[in-house]
Amino acid sequence: MSALEKPNESEVTSIHNDEGNDQYLTFLMNGEEYGVDILSVQEIRSWEKATSIPNVPDYVKGVINLRGTIVPIIDLRTRFGMEQEEYSRVTVVIVLKVQTSKGDRITGIVVDAVSDVYSLSSDEMKNPPDVSSHVNTEFIKGLINVKEKMVILLNLEELLEIEELSNLNN
Repeated sequence: MSALEKPNESEVTSIHNDEGNDQYLTFLMNGEEYGVDILSVQEIRSWEKATSIPNVPDYVKGVINLRGTIVPIIDLRTRFGMEQEEYSRVTVVIVLKVQTSKGDRITGIVVDAVSDVYSLSSDEMKNPPDVSSHVNTEFIKGLINVKEKMVILLNLEELLEIEELSNLNN
């Protein structure tokens, strides 16, 4: 469809939120699919080297200047303790704006690749299993089956409620 053509009605329906459903942008990491609330997504950018900051956790890759705003960049693979892989041409940074207890926070997360956008009912979401007291599930909002696969929905407020990021944003 060209920029001047109007979408047909079925295309509009697939874009807009269904009654009672939330939309999630999904992305891949280590072969698994994760999702974030699409209302938190500001933009998706290709990977570009971030300016390193000393004395931050290893999962903070540095900061970028996004139209005058200093944005910390978190590598989710490192944050979640996954094996590191070289960034490729499909590696992207998802820039998120999330309301936390310390106010609005803009942060970028590095992910392997963007996958899809799904409209999901919160009624279908399941709580993460309590597998062990040693497994931290605070970043998981819930699990949901989509097209015969499990999608892990992330709790961005918890994920971005990190003291080191607060210092970088200021």
